[in-house]
Amino acid sequence: MMGTVILGTGSSLPKRIMTNKDLEVIVDTDDEWIFSRTGIRNRRIGGAGEKTHQIAADAGRKALEMAGILPEELDLVVVGTISSHMLMPSCACFVQKELGAVNAFAYDINAACSGFIYGMDMADKYIRSENQKKILVIGAETLSGRLNWKDRNTCILFGDGAGAAVFGHSNDSTRGVVGSNLHSDGRLWRLLHMHTAPSTNPDLEVPDNPGAHIIMEGREVFKYAVKAMEDSVCALLKQENISMDSIKLFIPHQANIRILKNLLERLQFPEEKVFVNVSDYGNTSAASVPIALDEANRQGLFARGDTILLCSFGGGFTWGASLIKW
Repeated sequence: MMGTVILGTGSSLPKRIMTNKDLEVIVDTDDEWIFSRTGIRNRRIGGAGEKTHQIAADAGRKALEMAGILPEELDLVVVGTISSHMLMPSCACFVQKELGAVNAFAYDINAACSGFIYGMDMADKYIRSENQKKILVIGAETLSGRLNWKDRNTCILFGDGAGAAVFGHSNDSTRGVVGSNLHSDGRLWRLLHMHTAPSTNPDLEVPDNPGAHIIMEGREVFKYAVKAMEDSVCALLKQENISMDSIKLFIPHQANIRILKNLLERLQFPEEKVFVNVSDYGNTSAASVPIALDEANRQGLFARGDTILLCSFGGGFTWGASLIKW
């Protein structure tokens, strides 16, 4: 039995566009090298008034407007992020304040690129338990503030942005979140991680902490990411007895074009049924899937009753897939 539906979507992107040409004056790289390896042409970079919670709140407002729901009607605000401007309060608490969602409780999910999919699964379970709840789930990042701009292997990949969806209940049991297949593996954390500020307790110091920026072993991450997402998608389709042919639109995490093409090849999934915007925004981590979902929704690429497949992979490692009957 389903019934947890998306009532509205929204997204927000910083104004500043950083092109591959712009990166040529920062690190030893060029447009052809970046595009041939990643499929990325541009990414957005946050500026004044565009902190993580501010673009998150903007995306949330747009989702609420589409849903026809007032902020004070929300019961919960969840934000998937690894780049909030403060450790405490949570980004979600700041979003709650920005929106005026005075009746909601709020918290963050730290699952890197899988944050929105994890949050969607939580929203579904809350609403299945208490179907009157209305929940705002956001993926938001300003990773431009969490990059080593001298490391061309990472700084070329990531961008800033936010995407949001409002979840509620529908009496139409043929619609809604069908199910999810979620995983994590903390044993592999060294392949993709980010330190925090150095500890002020010398006994708890992390040796050789280079600072709070993304560190990644790209080739190793590639191998794990493609296989993990493939396995998760296949397991979910089998779990829900849904065929690949019945998928109207596939919205994968926009990591880079090589990962996407490799994944589609392994799944034998047609490119014309896949939504891709990595060229315009790069990898926006937790914001990647909800930004793409909102753009596809506003472009009318699916209709009521269509089956939408989402999947992601991020640091932790975290990964998973979700199915929605729109």
